[in-house]
Amino acid sequence: MSIDLDAMDRKELTKLRGDVDKALTSLDVRRKAEARKAAEATAREMGFSLDELMGASTKAKSISPAKFCNPDNPSQTWTGRGRQPGWIKAGLQAGKSVDDFLI
Repeated sequence: MSIDLDAMDRKELTKLRGDVDKALTSLDVRRKAEARKAAEATAREMGFSLDELMGASTKAKSISPAKFCNPDNPSQTWTGRGRQPGWIKAGLQAGKSVDDFLI
């Protein structure tokens, strides 16, 4: 099959690109499903589950306890991980120490 791209206008080319992108995505989804099915079958033959081999954990992700709280609103807490909340930033700019917010 040959397509004369030079004979197509912008609208037709854009539609063609969208169709190609959809087809590629669909192909990837199908191939990944086939690969997973084959990998699961091979793992089963060896006496394992694919999750065991891939190191998937059945444990729920643990949540870190809060270490800091907003003195003006104790319901606002922070674990000390990730981005600093606005109330911590404001306190630091006002001359407070992070230790002033410890629970």
